[in-house]
Amino acid sequence: MAVPTAAVQPRPSIPSRILSSWAESRNALGFGFMLPAAALLLVFLTYPLGLGVWLGFTDARIGRPGIFIGTENYQYLWDDAVFWLSVFNTLLYTISASILKFALGLWLALILNQNLPFKSFFRAIVLLPWVVPTVLSAIAFWWIYDSQFSILSWALMEMGLIDHRINFLGDPENARASVIAANVWRGIPFVAITLLAGLQTIPQSLYEAATLDGASRWQLFRYVTLPLLTPIIAITMTFSVLFTFTDFQLIYVLTRGGPVNATHLMATLSFQRGISGGQLGEGAAIAVAMIPFLLAAILFSYFGLQRRKWQQGGGD
Repeated sequence: MAVPTAAVQPRPSIPSRILSSWAESRNALGFGFMLPAAALLLVFLTYPLGLGVWLGFTDARIGRPGIFIGTENYQYLWDDAVFWLSVFNTLLYTISASILKFALGLWLALILNQNLPFKSFFRAIVLLPWVVPTVLSAIAFWWIYDSQFSILSWALMEMGLIDHRINFLGDPENARASVIAANVWRGIPFVAITLLAGLQTIPQSLYEAATLDGASRWQLFRYVTLPLLTPIIAITMTFSVLFTFTDFQLIYVLTRGGPVNATHLMATLSFQRGISGGQLGEGAAIAVAMIPFLLAAILFSYFGLQRRKWQQGGGD
């Protein structure tokens, strides 16, 4: 009696084998998970960015598509004193607020990293300025800075430190300082909590070994904490600079760029020219002019990551 032989299975084609092995790999799984996010970025980031760059080279207005005019918008901005004032204001606003947020945020993170009673409660309280919507924060500061009913002016007068109310938002210099203070108040929690997370990853054995070698508190911070925290600082301050540089809501609610354009940032001026003024091409050109500054912040983050590779023994 003949023994039945097993049916010969057809050999899969080369493309099928490649597709099967690719589908079983971890890279393919990661790529699949990234597709939805990539689609969202393409629709809500890449397309608006490309459209904005294109509009910057046109004379488009609200209700009219416009025609290609080359670099005329940028040539006009080059000779526009208000535009350069907004660039100065943006750099002053970003640099001043970022330095203050870093210094105060690091100080607060070091305090919260200690073994304090109710430290979980304090860590939650610290986050409040960050989670409150920006518009609500701006309205609160608008009341605090009110020229007639400012509680800050009232408190200073009651303490005998001043003899008249301060015009916080009506004087150019006071207005610049006031919006910077409001931004610092909102941004400190982000910096503090992020740096606190970085501090939690530093092994305590390093501090113990350095203490046994006779290191002081300053030397512990200078030679242990700061080097190991540098990559986190780079990433945190990159995001802080990006958020500050592109700030719009806080300025728009508090001053709308006034007085006499003293607090106009590039973002608020772009909105004023492009939306309120109807000059879409000019507003888009101002927005595109922000890109080199944002790229500089990204490069700052890149070099921070390179330092981290070096600390971990990487070759590059």
